[in-house]
Parts: sequence; structure tokens; C-alpha cells
Amino acid sequence: MLLTVLGCSGSGPGPEGPASGYLVVANGVAVTLDLGNGTFGALQRHLDPWALDAALLTHLHPDHCSDVSPLVVWRRYHPRPPFDALEQRLPVLAPAGAADRLAWAYAASRQELGETDLADVLDFRAITDGGSTAVETVTVRSALVDHPVEAYALRLEHGGRSLVYSGDTGPSAGLVELARGADVLLCEATWPHVIPGGWEEPPPGVHLSGRQAGEHAAAAGVGRLLLTHVPAWFSAADLLTEAKEAFDGPVEVVRPDASYEI
Repeated sequence: MLLTVLGCSGSGPGPEGPASGYLVVANGVAVTLDLGNGTFGALQRHLDPWALDAALLTHLHPDHCSDVSPLVVWRRYHPRPPFDALEQRLPVLAPAGAADRLAWAYAASRQELGETDLADVLDFRAITDGGSTAVETVTVRSALVDHPVEAYALRLEHGGRSLVYSGDTGPSAGLVELARGADVLLCEATWPHVIPGGWEEPPPGVHLSGRQAGEHAAAAGVGRLLLTHVPAWFSAADLLTEAKEAFDGPVEVVRPDASYEI
């Protein structure tokens, strides 16, 4: 499997790239993990969007799903489609309610919302806690994690290799179990563990610190930790240092347009 970072800026696009979105290709099977602000443009640098086999969404905050709208425009209005997009709808694996949430994002007005149905080109399929499904030859497993909205971590398996993506989460036993023994954990590290004048411990149920990301990687026994979702207002170097203090395996912070062999 090859993981390519379309965007990795936490909570929204940053000065160096888009919000959260990743492309995974496994022996010709191509899926996206989230499509946050700006990621659809980045996707086109790495893959013809018509070659996507599925789009996976961990949760429905805009920095993880807003670029589903341009994906719909592409599949509806491209002047030279290679196939009938109405006959070959793109599977979208996402939390329940995604069809309505993404219709609200797509429609320009309340009146248009009443006429908006993205199911003409997208095939919505709900992911669940403990669920397992397949996209061609790639197995996708999901676990509920701890975030203010319904959110999941995802585990992709192919050819004996495994990648786990945390999505957005606070400390989560479900993430540790899903990631157990994985080759790579792509894990959010949104803020420092201690903010002088702010907190001595991060607030629960929202995001992970660099230290907590390292602790999750160590508890799960993963082979490699890739940190992501660092907002523009925090230092990636500081979060990397925290993670390395908690996890003694390979650790790095991902970069837009970089690729990683799984």
C-alpha cells in the first residue's frame, strides 16, 4: 500500500497545504481517507479522480469532508466522463447521516437544499463501531473514537500490510484496539500536552496531544507512527518531540504531497 498526503493541516487549511485528506493505493485499488478543504485539488496531482474506488470519511466536520462537494461537481458535470457516473456511483463510507450533511454543504440555499440529493452519483454506506467491509481487495475495519461528533478510526488491510488512521479523537481505547499490531498508525496530534497558562492536561474527548499520540502507538504496538492534523498555530516540531518521548519506534510528521510505503 502507498499512502499519499493530500492535506494534513489541523482544523482547516494552513499556509503550507489543505486540511485533512489522504490517498491510499493498494495494487490498483484507490481510496481516499477524508476530503477536507482543498484536498480535491491536491488529489488531481496524484490520481485521476475517475480512478477512485471509494471515498472514506471518518466524521463530518468540514475540515474532513468539505471537498466532497467538488467531487460531486466533477462526477456530475465533467464534459468527458470515461463512464456513466449515474450508473457507476462512487461508494462513500461514512457515518450515518452523511448524505444529509453533505447535501447541506452542497446546496447554496434552503430552497436548493430541498432539491439536493447527492445519491445520483454517490453511494452512501454507513460505517459502524466494529464494522468491517471490503473495497475491492482492501479490507476496511472501523472503530468508534472519542470526538464531539460521531467519529471513527479506520484500519485498512491489504496483502498482509495494515494502516490505521485515527481520524479526530481524544484518548481512545477503541483506537488502541483497532491499531494493535498495525504496520503504520497515521495519528492526529493536534495540540501540546501542556499549555502554560492554558492547561496541565488536554481536555478529554476532542483531540490528542503529541504525547498522547505516542502513548497510543506504544500501547497498540504499531511499527511506525506518522503524526498529522497539526494546526497552523502550534509547532509540529514540539509535538514530534512529545511523541518521541512516549514511543520508541520510528516517528515523523507527515507533509503535503509526501508518500509513504506501508
